[in-house]
Amino acid sequence: MNQRQQAKKTARTLVQRLRVPAGFGAGIGFLAFARPTWVALCAGVPIALLGAAIRAWASGYLRKNAELATSGPYAFTRNPLYLGSLVMALGCAVCGGILWLGALLLALFLLIYIPVIRTEAVHMQKLFGAQYEGWAAEVPLLWPRVTPFQGGLTQGFDSGQYLRHREYRAAAGLVLVIGFLSLRAAGILEW
Repeated sequence: MNQRQQAKKTARTLVQRLRVPAGFGAGIGFLAFARPTWVALCAGVPIALLGAAIRAWASGYLRKNAELATSGPYAFTRNPLYLGSLVMALGCAVCGGILWLGALLLALFLLIYIPVIRTEAVHMQKLFGAQYEGWAAEVPLLWPRVTPFQGGLTQGFDSGQYLRHREYRAAAGLVLVIGFLSLRAAGILEW
């Protein structure tokens, strides 16, 4: 590996490690600047809930590093967890009621997660080889395809995986954010 490739790998690893703290920082900044209204909440909450549902669905199919998930939401996109996170963030941005804040959240998401997605793709290719390559040739990286991929293993949703991955934390976090924004919209929390 040459020096340039090593620098890229180091940068991707750093971004991957910083994604959770950066997400918390962005979330706190978002909550501080958000100006939610009831109309914005009514428009954004269903979008955010859809994102949480996508994440929950995906977590029940994922067996990290043990087998390649190609059914359920993984038959439509290679990264349904990140797609769910993106949809949740967009829903929360709509709830926040400020266009520039939503645009900033979207830019931050893409800046952080595109390198992470690429790094994980390299890892998956190394782990699953030809099986990954065949699936990746048919299933988009993030934006879902219309019809499901048919060439992989068919596995069912496993609620144990949902619990094992502690995906309920994303749902609980979303409930807290929506609750906070609702209190702001009601004028109970102001600053």
